[in-house]
Amino acid sequence: MSWTAVVLAGSRPGRDAFAEPFGTDLKALIPVAGEPMVRRPVRALLESDGLGNILVLSQAPDRIAAVLPEDARLTVQESQGTIAETIERLILSRTAQFPLLVTTADHALLDPQMVTEFIAKAEGADVAVGVVERQSLLARLPQTKRTWLAFRGGAYSGANLFAFGSIKALAAIEQWRSVEQDRKKGWRVLGALGPALLLGALLRLRTLDQGIAAVGRRLGLSARAVLLSNPLAAVDVDKPVDHAIVEAILAGKA
Repeated sequence: MSWTAVVLAGSRPGRDAFAEPFGTDLKALIPVAGEPMVRRPVRALLESDGLGNILVLSQAPDRIAAVLPEDARLTVQESQGTIAETIERLILSRTAQFPLLVTTADHALLDPQMVTEFIAKAEGADVAVGVVERQSLLARLPQTKRTWLAFRGGAYSGANLFAFGSIKALAAIEQWRSVEQDRKKGWRVLGALGPALLLGALLRLRTLDQGIAAVGRRLGLSARAVLLSNPLAAVDVDKPVDHAIVEAILAGKA
């Protein structure tokens, strides 16, 4: 089975105060370990087994394409609208074929091992979400600050890896649209996905797998949480402190 990969390399509306000190107005072009950040996850995808076409989406496709390697599998296109709208449009237009892997340009530590593990564990699900468990990440990076979703048996953070296995995934994407602006606020995400899930998390009544499965049943699809073995899968570059941590990791100093 050959997966289609999508890399979201869009920019926030208006000025990007994070990107500007690095001499660019595009977050995806912030340098990480001496190269534009977007190049790192794209290279990881190109080097991963099981992937076919790779689509990079940005409001500035020409500028993004200029820093990426030439490869017949790689296409850069203009993105429009929110993340949910963009993914929905790709699916409905058949621009991207199932199964579909989605990640982001700020996933600077993504590597082929993470990709291989994720797609192997996500295969067969209508929707799958990559996560990392809190204790494993804090053991590796005790200074990191993340948004944690707590369940019975552990707390988890997203890993910016998503899988969509069938047309049924549109129901989950539509639900995501309602919480997209609050995705960093865990309790709001849980509340939008259903009061039972929110209550179950607050009272630690359900494990992560039980909670995700319940969301899937509510939406009429199979949903799966993919627990990744490398805690660095949860590290993205979303603010200056993240950038410093990632630079330290890549330099062997963290």
